[in-house]
Amino acid sequence: MNLNLQDKVVIVTGGAAGIGRATVTAFEHEGAKVVVWDVPDVNVTQTDAVNAATERAVAEHGRIDVLVNNAGIVRDSQLIKWKDGAVVSQMDDATFDAVVNVNLKGVFLCTRAVVPHMIRNGGGVVLNASSIVGLYGNFGQTNYAATKAGVISFTQTWARELGKYNIRVNAVAPGFIATDMVKAMPQKVLDGMAAHTPLGKVGEPEDIANAYVWLASDAAKFVHGTTLSVDGGLVMGT
Repeated sequence: MNLNLQDKVVIVTGGAAGIGRATVTAFEHEGAKVVVWDVPDVNVTQTDAVNAATERAVAEHGRIDVLVNNAGIVRDSQLIKWKDGAVVSQMDDATFDAVVNVNLKGVFLCTRAVVPHMIRNGGGVVLNASSIVGLYGNFGQTNYAATKAGVISFTQTWARELGKYNIRVNAVAPGFIATDMVKAMPQKVLDGMAAHTPLGKVGEPEDIANAYVWLASDAAKFVHGTTLSVDGGLVMGT
C-alpha cells in the first residue's frame, strides 16, 4: 500500500498519553512530522489558544496536512440516582459542561482553526475520535456518549462541506482499549470487557493509532464521511 505520509505535517490533540501517544508514534514511524497539542501547552477548549497553536504550527512547518482530534475526557455520573423515593445524586452542570467543552467544542475549535490552512494548501485529512458509546450509549455516560455521537455528526456534516476542497473527514470509534487508565482497573472488570468482545480481548492503543494512520494515508483516499469501529466486534457482542 502507498501510505504517502513521509514529511506530512500531522497535529495530534491529546497526544501526550494513551491512544494519543500511540498515534504520535505511529505517524512518526511513517515519516510524518507530528505536532502534539496537549495541556498545559494547548487547551483545546479555548479559542485563542487553539488559534495561536495553529499559527505556530504553520509558521514552523509551512502547512498542516492531517488533524487528529483525539483529545477527550471522561466524567461519569448517572443522570439521576434515585433511592427510597428521592433523588440522592445527579449529574451536575460542571460535570456535563467539562466533557462537552473538551470532547465536542474542542473538536469544533481545532477543526475550525486548521481547515482554512488545509484549503489554502489544496487539501488535507481530519480524523475525529468518537467511541462505540456514541453509537449505542452507555450507562452513566450521558455527557460522554452525547459528545461522541456529536462527533459522528460533525464528521458527516464536515464531509459534506469540505469534500469539495479535497479535505477528507472520518471518525474512529474505539471499543475497550488497554490504556494505562484501563489497565489500572480491577482484573474482574478487565475480564468482563474481554468477555463482551467477540474477539475475546481488549484492544491496544496501537490498534486505534494504526486506524488513524490508514485513514490519513493514500491507501484510504476514497474513504470519506465514515465512522470506523475498531472494537473487536464489541457492538455486535452487546
